[in-house]
Amino acid sequence: MNMETSVAVFGGGCFWCVEAVFQSLKGVISVTSGYSGGHVPNPSYQLVCSETTGHAEVARIEYEPHTISFEDLLTIFFATHDPTTLNRQGADVGARYRSVILYTTDEQQSTASDYISNLDPREYGGNPIVTTLEKFDVFYEAEDYHKNYYLSNPEQMYCQFVINPKVAKLQSKFGNKLKSGAFSSI
Repeated sequence: MNMETSVAVFGGGCFWCVEAVFQSLKGVISVTSGYSGGHVPNPSYQLVCSETTGHAEVARIEYEPHTISFEDLLTIFFATHDPTTLNRQGADVGARYRSVILYTTDEQQSTASDYISNLDPREYGGNPIVTTLEKFDVFYEAEDYHKNYYLSNPEQMYCQFVINPKVAKLQSKFGNKLKSGAFSSI
């Protein structure tokens, strides 16, 4: 069976958080943490942390659009991070943590632009939405120790205090979109 897949690329703070949220969804084939949106080729984590590359920490999400739509992914993206804080998510500060959608098609650009324009800032404390739309160019995969971070390190303090609340929100608001057994080992 030949299944059509698409790719979405989102940055919403630490890529461990974005990865943890999206890898549990029905219709998502894979989620890979990495770097995109900058100007330095083949950056390392340390280089991205220096804030000199222009790259954001992002997740590259391969998904089946007949199972989960791009708009569904946008809904979950905006529900599981704060799109009103410029270059910041909680205690994670810097342009690498910016809220960004790196669109891979003109259709994604149009859908995301419409979606953002229909967001109600009152749902976010009245603050303006600062999520940017950027044309996807290239994706650099993060180092191996970043892969499946939440699933591999659920007892780590960052996972406990930062990722767990996002996962709990995902489970309560979007439980019907989760893969069977998602987070059962955590």
